[in-house]
Amino acid sequence: MASMLLSRQLTCCLQQNSRLLVFGHRYISQAAAKIDVDFDYDGPLMKTEVPGPRSRELMKKLNGIQNAEAVHFFCNYEESRGNYLVDVDGNRMLDLYSQISSVPIGYSHPSLIKLLQQPQNLSTFINRPALGILPPENFTEKLKESLLSVAPKGLSQVITMSCGSCSNENAFKAIFMWYRNKERGHNNVTKEELESCMINQPPGCPDYAILSFMGGFHGRTLGCLATTHSKAIHKLDIPSLDWPIAPFPRLKYPLEDFVKENQQEEARCLEEVEDLIVKYRKKKKIVAGIIVEPIQSEGGDNHASDDFFRKLRDIARKHGCAFLVDEVQTGGGCTGKFWAHEHWGLDDPADVVTFSKKMMTGGFFHKEEFRPNAPYRIFNTWLGDPSKNLMLAEVIKVIKTEDLLNNATHAGKALLTGLLDLQARYPHLISRVRGRGTFCSFDTPDDATRNKLITIARNKGVVLGGCGDRSIRFRPTLIFKDHHAHLFLNIFSDILANFK
Repeated sequence: MASMLLSRQLTCCLQQNSRLLVFGHRYISQAAAKIDVDFDYDGPLMKTEVPGPRSRELMKKLNGIQNAEAVHFFCNYEESRGNYLVDVDGNRMLDLYSQISSVPIGYSHPSLIKLLQQPQNLSTFINRPALGILPPENFTEKLKESLLSVAPKGLSQVITMSCGSCSNENAFKAIFMWYRNKERGHNNVTKEELESCMINQPPGCPDYAILSFMGGFHGRTLGCLATTHSKAIHKLDIPSLDWPIAPFPRLKYPLEDFVKENQQEEARCLEEVEDLIVKYRKKKKIVAGIIVEPIQSEGGDNHASDDFFRKLRDIARKHGCAFLVDEVQTGGGCTGKFWAHEHWGLDDPADVVTFSKKMMTGGFFHKEEFRPNAPYRIFNTWLGDPSKNLMLAEVIKVIKTEDLLNNATHAGKALLTGLLDLQARYPHLISRVRGRGTFCSFDTPDDATRNKLITIARNKGVVLGGCGDRSIRFRPTLIFKDHHAHLFLNIFSDILANFK
């Protein structure tokens, strides 16, 4: 009787909250549970400059209790939907940055709202378990419905985390454990190892390293920061590790005009990778793994050819290093394939693939040989969040039902074609247009010009993001269509025509 009463109370509460969730979304109703409902706004609507007076007031209050200097403006997420972000001053903007590339199917998608309205899902959202020791009954089933349904080729194991940094940090640990287990011949750990690790000394704490690339970004935790080389402000004042850093190719554009030069540049970088592995081995420091992004995102949207990555994978195998692909920003479909590294056509899959952002949860896939050989070795309290897996399963369903991978390819082509046209008309403002799917970018003459263009665009109703020293990047949602691309291009064309 008590449980029935509690169930009724919870259902009632959920229904009330559901009404609150859909408030302000005039196109979302019970009928809107159909995935193909058009819930987008029809365009930007600007009322003030951004940040407006209400945002500035809130920024001042927040800055009183923490450093809020990175805040762009405050948002009204109840009124935001589809590809449009609404701020607290009522400005409605076409969002081509999508929370630093982390919104998969738009704001307030009807399918996700319906998911939260279902009483059987309530417990998943309010009872967050310590997954490593007390997972819910349906946890394995939900992992199969969500993450394992899109697992990269050859990777059958998955561990969830809460963010991209902790995904990479724990992936490093898994690699180090795998390498040490190989070295000791899969024998038992010695007493000396157990004692020395407690005082941060070898052999318990072996002198291993992860090789990374200049311009890469893999997170801000201590180990990840040793592999992050995009902006000095991320690393300043933080002690770090002596791990090798290889150059990443700096390609010349247009690619078809610089085939030979770009091949030589990639060969130079690959040669340096091998040299560094050998050099560090001579220093008694073993490179246990190599980490790389399919497209260096924070570092400036730096691309390399598919052939470069195939050869890099060969180098990792040749030297016995684990090959870790960081898909935190590129994963989830924005390049036209669910995982950007699928474009490479690897014969031998990556050993480890990390993810977060559009995947709703963090974590990493890995080959079975990288599975920890004891409990608590890869562990924290939450180990992710089952509610995120539930939402991801729905996101994946929408991606498949609405054919959003092909949409990313087509919308990306419209965006890239338009950017190339703008580059031809305004070469003094736009250069090195590049992209895969909707994962597009271009360079500006300098940091000041880049920041000014982003500010003007925002005040015209378009949210853009910067990366690297002087690049502007596009990170729209997967429901970004051709007409959104043309809408942006028309607005941005006017901005460039009047830029002073």
